[in-house]
Amino acid sequence: MSRPHDLPYPFFHFGNPFRMISPKGSNLSKRLLLLLNNFEETLAGRLRKLNPKDKDGVLSLSWMKLAMLSLCETHNDIKTLIAGLELPVCDWDEKWIDAYLDISVNLLDICNAFSSEISRLNQGHLLLQCVLHNLDSSSSKQFIKARSSLDAWRQHISSKNPRVENCSTILNKLGGSLNLPKVKNSAKGKVLMRAMYGVKVETVFICSVFASAFSGSARKLFDLNVDGKYMWAEAFTGLQTSINSEIRNLYSSGRFTVLKELETVDTSVKKLYPMIQDGVDPVEVEAFKNSVSDLARRAEGLSQGLDLLTKEVDGFFHVVLTGRDALLCNLRESGTVSDTKLGCKVVEREQS
Repeated sequence: MSRPHDLPYPFFHFGNPFRMISPKGSNLSKRLLLLLNNFEETLAGRLRKLNPKDKDGVLSLSWMKLAMLSLCETHNDIKTLIAGLELPVCDWDEKWIDAYLDISVNLLDICNAFSSEISRLNQGHLLLQCVLHNLDSSSSKQFIKARSSLDAWRQHISSKNPRVENCSTILNKLGGSLNLPKVKNSAKGKVLMRAMYGVKVETVFICSVFASAFSGSARKLFDLNVDGKYMWAEAFTGLQTSINSEIRNLYSSGRFTVLKELETVDTSVKKLYPMIQDGVDPVEVEAFKNSVSDLARRAEGLSQGLDLLTKEVDGFFHVVLTGRDALLCNLRESGTVSDTKLGCKVVEREQS
């Protein structure tokens, strides 16, 4: 599915920065150019590291953990850039502030949806533990219980999470048109807009990959067209092509999930299931024991991977939340927006 290439970043609603900045006549000082180049080079390197060396890396929980960590680092880099630009909140347009408060809430909602799905997947681990516990016994009744737990696990994993399904709506809200209000002619503002564009592209892309992986649908993917003039454009295009193409290939082959660790557990479940025949002991005892052992190992790997991913999603949530809180605090201190008006904005966002 094709998406607008100038999707807005959660801090501001700028539009495509190349409509307002270009190498010719930008009149950027050496200091500003150094700040911008350092940011873009770092982003390019970060995107290259996310590009798997082989298809087996798509889509593992370890890759997803690195992707979420990359988002945290890039968002923190923007904070560093803002500090380096010495661009106080009092110089920001109120439309930027409105966009930040609105879009940052959308990102927090996306983080909550991802955390909800990870928690749901981890709940399935309890069902697998019941299976393994019951298979420790040779009792026919325990085998029946184990098969019942396997049925429950398969039903649980195949169910849909409404919060994840809603991510597409939220991501589409983060998409903007090219016809946005232009920003005042400021060299610092131009540097900030160009850097922000890179951050928002990475953010929307990674969040769309997560939404696709968690929902079991390639339709959640975004295809972002990035101008080749960006220092990070080639790295991003290569990453997006590699990830999106492989995800689509996996879904087109009939896979119900593109999560590697979850798929391996499902393979073990499918192999073990027919060996349990209504409480009758399996004929092939050794093969049965190996299947149980494989399921235990893979289930534990899935659980550990989900726990690590949870920490990174929580970390990204914290980065977005602290950035939002810092802006609100600075707005109050600078008096850029009245307390009464600011209070109304905060209440509206928190109640939505």
